[in-house]
Amino acid sequence: MPFTYNRTVRFHDTDAAGVVYFANVLGICHEAYEESLEASSINLKVFFTHPSVGFPIVHASVDFLRPMFVGDKLLISLIPQKIGVDKFEITYGITVAEVVVAKAITRHVCIDVSSRSKQELPDEIIQWLETNHRDAEGAERRRSREIM
Repeated sequence: MPFTYNRTVRFHDTDAAGVVYFANVLGICHEAYEESLEASSINLKVFFTHPSVGFPIVHASVDFLRPMFVGDKLLISLIPQKIGVDKFEITYGITVAEVVVAKAITRHVCIDVSSRSKQELPDEIIQWLETNHRDAEGAERRRSREIM
């Protein structure tokens, strides 16, 4: 199965119209990313605090399909995929009551923090990518068999 993260929309996530502010959707996706790293036994404090390797986001996009409101129970599923020796992409699906309300993508590049130059993905990230991608592919195969 793809990694999933449950989150309730809070008042501070919304704008004056009472719906989730567009930029906050990426913040919610990043929370899911952090949870998936932690679930793969990656120490977040080490990962984000004074690392020698960084993974900045170089591209992000969100498609909004339906509004999200305070109190909505979100289920964020994410599927990371290696797209090069030095980069990966994460696709996110956000649902409320089994209805897809948004889809997002973040693309990350691996850099040496001190020189800011690209470098190959480290083993722990490759392992995280492979495990999560393999789990998502298995879930998709099971789902397609159920449809038949």
